[in-house]
Amino acid sequence: MNRPHILCHMMSSIDGRIDTDRWSLPADGQARDTLVNQYFALEESFDADGWIIGRTTASAHFLKTDDPMPQGARLLPRMSHIAAAFEKKLAILIDPYGKLRHERADLDGDPVVAILGESVADAYLEHLRGVGVSYCFAGEDGHDLPAAMRALHRDFGRRRLLLEGGGRINGAFLEAGLVDAISLLIYPGLDGQAGIASVFDYSGTATTQPAQGVSLRLDHVETRNAGVIWLRYCVNSPP
Repeated sequence: MNRPHILCHMMSSIDGRIDTDRWSLPADGQARDTLVNQYFALEESFDADGWIIGRTTASAHFLKTDDPMPQGARLLPRMSHIAAAFEKKLAILIDPYGKLRHERADLDGDPVVAILGESVADAYLEHLRGVGVSYCFAGEDGHDLPAAMRALHRDFGRRRLLLEGGGRINGAFLEAGLVDAISLLIYPGLDGQAGIASVFDYSGTATTQPAQGVSLRLDHVETRNAGVIWLRYCVNSPP
């Protein structure tokens, strides 16, 4: 395989929604965060060398966003830029249009790699270089995820990555045939509202079938503390 193995690791309510602040409260007066923290406790068990999130998730939890920088002449090459040597896990941010504004080179101590469209302005690439952020490209518009994953494997030496949302990014990876396994924690509560982000939320037409040809094999079921259920699946994607 000339790309990393990708495990989608998520937690949802029993109706598949992923906005944790909206979930009904646990039984017996337990704090919601106590149950949600089981998700983070499992992350280290996967021995991944990076984690992937989309721009919306990044801006909700880590970074500010702004309008894309104005276009100009393309003087900088559209090829992977490795800001510094690293052996740690990478924080990989899908940001096709260069909207995230970085103030440092890491997130939670993990060096950042931005996945960009080749159409981003040179000024944005200079912004990333100035704060020590690495980057690579996903085609002209930033949506060629297979190309980006090949670059992470070839240029950054990544072998195993966690895909951690949001739902639209997960859906895009699913549609591209890039999800190799799923780890899903089911929180014992509900959201109940239509239109709230779900685990896989591909943005397509009513006739789009991003999971067409995909089959799942159940590898593990575990009842964890406070009624949380952990499911693991192997994903068989079409060739």
